[in-house]
Amino acid sequence: MTSDLRDLLRAEFRWTDPEPGSGLLVSDRSGWWRNPQIIDGLGAGLAALFPGVRPTVVVAPEVTGFLVGPLVARALGAGFVEAYRAGARRPIAEPMTWADVPTDHRGDAQRLGVRTRLIGTGDRVLLVDDWAVTGAQTRGLHTLVAGLGATVVGAAVIVDECPPRVTAELGIRGLLTGADLSSEPGGA
Repeated sequence: MTSDLRDLLRAEFRWTDPEPGSGLLVSDRSGWWRNPQIIDGLGAGLAALFPGVRPTVVVAPEVTGFLVGPLVARALGAGFVEAYRAGARRPIAEPMTWADVPTDHRGDAQRLGVRTRLIGTGDRVLLVDDWAVTGAQTRGLHTLVAGLGATVVGAAVIVDECPPRVTAELGIRGLLTGADLSSEPGGA
């Protein structure tokens, strides 16, 4: 199933030029969300990257993490907790725990936060996202989860473009690499 899923992910992915002639290519993952076979297999496919690991909760950052994370949580029989970006909306009306995210591949710094009451010292957390380029969000989520006394058991992503030492350090496993999609630079 995983090789079929990988083939589907490659087939439904596109690099697009947001303004014709700009020379800037951005990742277009909309075909992934449109394809029911990908939606059906994605949770189990990402969960299979961590056989035998029994997380109690999946944590994923907005925006696409809110789509992918629940699919993985369901496949694992685990709960799901959203990691919000600071400043993206009105404040959440309950205590939040925040962590700074190191500068990402765009040069932007962020803060990610979770509802404090949803992660505890006994939790085993699997981090989930669609794409990792620098590992910045994963690193920020590691800090956040550790600050709440929980244990990170790994990070599952659809595409892992991180340098090998970052992938190893943060426990990132991906269904694809950037090279699997094309030789074009980028990612999200």
